[in-house]
Amino acid sequence: MRPLDELSDPELVAVYQPDDRSVPHLRANFVCSLDGAVEIDGQSKALSSDSDSRVFSAIRRLADVVLVGAGTIRDEGYSPLRLSAAAREWRTAQGLAENPTLAIVSSRLELSPVNPVFQSAVRPLVVTHEASPPDRREALGEVADVLVLGGAEVDLKAMADELAARDMPQILCEGGPHLLGSLTEVDLVDELCLALAPLLAGPGAGRITAGPSTTLTRKMKLTTTLSGADDYLFLRYLREA
Repeated sequence: MRPLDELSDPELVAVYQPDDRSVPHLRANFVCSLDGAVEIDGQSKALSSDSDSRVFSAIRRLADVVLVGAGTIRDEGYSPLRLSAAAREWRTAQGLAENPTLAIVSSRLELSPVNPVFQSAVRPLVVTHEASPPDRREALGEVADVLVLGGAEVDLKAMADELAARDMPQILCEGGPHLLGSLTEVDLVDELCLALAPLLAGPGAGRITAGPSTTLTRKMKLTTTLSGADDYLFLRYLREA
């Protein structure tokens, strides 16, 4: 176990750097309490800390795409996606776009075109399906590029293929639980970064994953453990070959 405070920012980023950026890779990043709660009073922000924010920022720095469900955009009050000046400078030096692209997955398209998230540094993507309301697709098309993938539900595998075809193979999923559940169901999760907050939230809250039950299981291997001075643990798991 490595103390987080002993790592410089470049060293922390190196901990989460993928072996080969050209290979499509879907990483999920979540925080939960010791007893498994994914939120307190409806928001995951209450589980965060300074050390969690630092790791969160380092992981974001490496993404081509930040993938988020529409419910999380609404519930968490997502801010426009813009990295810090230091992160943009680092990405530029690595030959990456200054900022990752935000991709929002939504079936019902219950998003307002005036939501601040559409003021991100890069024009966002909205990923939906053919059965979504056409008028909402048209309205959101004014502020985002709308990808229609799938008939009655979003085809997540087709989404991953489309993002790779657009030269954005490194996908970071930041929530919510239903999106993680759907990604797990179709076996798209290559990595899970889990921050363990040192508190007990009690009963009532959901887990980091949600949705219908599935028979699929995926064995993961613990590759990195970092400890924060605030007693947070940061666990990185990769799928076994």
